Amino acid sequence: MKFLAITLITDNADPVTGAAPPVRERFRQVVASALRAEELGFDGFGVGERHERPFLSSSPPVVLGHIAALTRRIRLFTAVTTLSLLDPVRAYEDYATLDHLSDGRLELMIGKGNGTAQRELFHVSPEDQWERNSESYELFRRIWREDKVSAEPRFRPALAGAEVLPRPYQRALRVWHGSATSRESVELAARYGDPLFSANVTHPIGPYAELVRYYRERWEHHGHDPARAVVGAGTAGYHAARTSQQAVARYRPAFARYLAAHRTQGVEPVFATLEDFVERSSALIGSPQQVIEKVHRYHAEFGHTVLHLQAEAGGLPEAEHQASLELFQSEIAPVLRREIPDPSFPEL
Repeated sequence: MKFLAITLITDNADPVTGAAPPVRERFRQVVASALRAEELGFDGFGVGERHERPFLSSSPPVVLGHIAALTRRIRLFTAVTTLSLLDPVRAYEDYATLDHLSDGRLELMIGKGNGTAQRELFHVSPEDQWERNSESYELFRRIWREDKVSAEPRFRPALAGAEVLPRPYQRALRVWHGSATSRESVELAARYGDPLFSANVTHPIGPYAELVRYYRERWEHHGHDPARAVVGAGTAGYHAARTSQQAVARYRPAFARYLAAHRTQGVEPVFATLEDFVERSSALIGSPQQVIEKVHRYHAEFGHTVLHLQAEAGGLPEAEHQASLELFQSEIAPVLRREIPDPSFPEL
């Protein structure tokens, strides 16, 4: 199994001081998290893309380009690139450039994205967002693979023998399709033989596991070898300590922030208590052995070989989050790497 550390770069208040850090400092924190992830031995670092509050992650290629210059081994992910909002030609130029600057360490996760504010910002409607996502990906994929492209897309001007530069470092970029509940994203991934990354963060396992099963069915329908299907999965939260009692007690303030955020948004939380959150969500909260056992339970449903954790503290004191990540890499990751192999993940 391989492990990604992911951030959405939220602009939230510090859990201790109650004040939001300056934006410049917030980006420095993200870069520090990426350096720490490489030092600890994570396989990848991901930056989300959002275009509305409370996120500052509107430009992943810029952030990842800076991280690429400061790291040497860790792979660089988007989580997710919202292709339904972007011109695929311009997106290609950004990511082909990043591909060179990172010496081929780039991998994309794509998706339509969500949120009314960012749809309105880019004049994308709920009715056309899926078609935009599919069209943008198909054109992006062609540009990555073909030196010159002619196409007449619906949502951007036509291309006639267009040469888009620079040509990429990796001629076959691996693109993951991020999906929370949508069969449209799953179908697109299966059609092209691409890996699927299940968000797996909001609800109990049921709907996510059903979506993964559908992906495998459609994968075979499109004529792909079942053994080559690759699945990743997210986690709703993470904190490990020597005992489960310690882990739950230390995570309780972070869960209180989770409930407060739902109250602010006027949304009923799926998990009303921390105990229910620990038991039924994808959150990994407990002793190292409990975390290992829960990953195995989810693996039995998903067959996933890539897992993401939150790169940043997210309401926990920074020192506690750091200690928890160190515990993950020293006692949890080695066991999962050995017991759940992932031969498909590229090695540098």
